[in-house]
Amino acid sequence: MLRQAEEQDAIIFFLDESTAKSECHRGRTWGVKGLTPVVKTTGSRHRLNIVSVVSSEDILRYRTFTGKMDRFMFVDYLKSLVRSVDKPVIIITDGHPAHRAKYTKAYVEQEPKLLGLHILPSYSPELNPDEQVWNQLKEKLGKVALKTKDEFTSFVRSKMRALQKMPEVVKGFFRLHDTRYACRQCYL
Repeated sequence: MLRQAEEQDAIIFFLDESTAKSECHRGRTWGVKGLTPVVKTTGSRHRLNIVSVVSSEDILRYRTFTGKMDRFMFVDYLKSLVRSVDKPVIIITDGHPAHRAKYTKAYVEQEPKLLGLHILPSYSPELNPDEQVWNQLKEKLGKVALKTKDEFTSFVRSKMRALQKMPEVVKGFFRLHDTRYACRQCYL
């Protein structure tokens, strides 16, 4: 795949979806010895689905959406991704049903700029550098209490835009022990 990308001057994107939840609290806090610390929360529950791609060339693209990821939503995202770059594209992702659907396969076969959609082995999220996007986002979400759906949505989108503007962080997703294999620059 790396050879194909080099020969055709293609970008390899790793793709994944996730759901951001307002009630997700992560991280640690401190407290007075003997007293249990209390984490502020609003009791509000909001969700926002996100699909994103990352490349070892420090590119991050994303889309937020409500509802579930189905084959139509997935193909629509692929179409917008292919239009957003001026090179051919190779996608590597997990085995989500929308990724394996006949509708998706038909689109991939007819799109000349999409050189292939490759599925990672089952139960191997550690092999997908795009999983690190969710670690970054959910770390930030776990430290705030957002009351309204609009506040929540604005917060998620602003953190994703901020991450897009941090190319060294995105490149770092490919320097982890389990994702180093995906670093195109490491092997060329």
